[in-house]
Amino acid sequence: MRPEDLDEILAIERASFSMPWSRGAFLYEMQQNRVARCWVMHEDGRVLGYLCLWEIADELHITNIAVQPTYRRQGIGRTLLRGVLEDARQRKLRLVVLEVRPSNTEARTLYETFGFRVIGRRRGYYYDTGEDALVMEADLQTAEPGTRA
Repeated sequence: MRPEDLDEILAIERASFSMPWSRGAFLYEMQQNRVARCWVMHEDGRVLGYLCLWEIADELHITNIAVQPTYRRQGIGRTLLRGVLEDARQRKLRLVVLEVRPSNTEARTLYETFGFRVIGRRRGYYYDTGEDALVMEADLQTAEPGTRA
């Protein structure tokens, strides 16, 4: 991810989330947060999707993933997630975690195909609606990318 990607990323972010990250939040992740990594998928110069994560010790924490609405259900999110998880496995990382809204069944289904399972709940995590967050994790040493564990 580069600063010049941000106009397109922010449009995707606003179309994807009721609490979108700001330009400043993305810039902070790219330029100041030493544990953050942000990935973008481009095609013909356009941003199709992106994924942000934190890498701390031998763990990944996925903080944001979204796909341009007109390109959804074409495997872009799956490709981004698979690439990040394969890289983490090659580097012998142990665990990946994320939070997701219980109501986001499409995302939950995607994560489950990569071996994620619900391990907890953060009550009232999303302050826009008060909805809880499901905490999901996948053991990178057992589950294979893109297959049900």
